Amino acid sequence: MADDPKSTLALLNGIARRNYYGDKDITDSFLKDEIYPDLPEDQFSQLLSRCSSLLKSMVSADMDMTQLEAFITAQMKRKEGALSETQANVFRKFWKTNKTKVHDSIVAHTTWGNSLQKVSWRIDLKSQARHIDEINTPSAIMELHVSDGQNIEKTGDVVRFEMDEDHLSSVLQSMQEIEQEIAKNSQQ
Repeated sequence: MADDPKSTLALLNGIARRNYYGDKDITDSFLKDEIYPDLPEDQFSQLLSRCSSLLKSMVSADMDMTQLEAFITAQMKRKEGALSETQANVFRKFWKTNKTKVHDSIVAHTTWGNSLQKVSWRIDLKSQARHIDEINTPSAIMELHVSDGQNIEKTGDVVRFEMDEDHLSSVLQSMQEIEQEIAKNSQQ
């Protein structure tokens, strides 16, 4: 791998822009011409493949900094194609700066519909009603903040509704069933 930190960082940024941020203008030949014009084609292909592979591993595991450190250390101890200390520092710097942005981009690209951003709720007691038996009955006031799945930063719709005690119990029961089903299927 080429050991120039600026070039390595530029390559990682280019790979991220192409693979995770959707910049279709960044091609292999563009990266080679702009970052490593003097590097032979076969060496550049190896470098690009290695950096892409390492970055893909980091992204797919959504590594925190502790996991990244263990991963980088393992890559530095390899017999063939080991990372140098300089390259390891570039990967650390890149990941520290871009982890959240890459994660958010992947989430945005894999969300099919709207996503729930925030839930607010409160319990009210009715103090006035047409019929005396409705007084002091609890009701849940729900507020859901929903955003477009393709643009998480954009504030979306707010949905407000009220539920009586029976509806609230039913919703809670359904949520427990969903939680149990998820737990059952995630253990397989």
